[in-house]
Amino acid sequence: MITLTPNAAEHIRSFLTKRGKGEGIRIGVKTSGCSGMAYTLEFADEILPDDLVFEGHGVKVLVDPKSHIYLDGTELDFTKEGLQEGFKFANPNVKNECGCGESFNV
Repeated sequence: MITLTPNAAEHIRSFLTKRGKGEGIRIGVKTSGCSGMAYTLEFADEILPDDLVFEGHGVKVLVDPKSHIYLDGTELDFTKEGLQEGFKFANPNVKNECGCGESFNV
């Protein structure tokens, strides 16, 4: 299961409204970075047949089955810290992260 905080859901909903279309967001993982894997996040204009669909606070989160193995139990938040703002993944499967926080391994 993938969950959203209310803050993340509101931010995504706002982006989708400004964009004028979209089913929700698609999250996944790709091989990258010094620790092995990196998160991907993009708008989803359609739900693909293999997608796992989770809904939180009125926002759909789509995940492909291969990525779900690494993301199961993750909570997506949107945070602002000083001048920095962005999505933050709280993933219980992560064993190590690189120093910059851009990649991880499980």
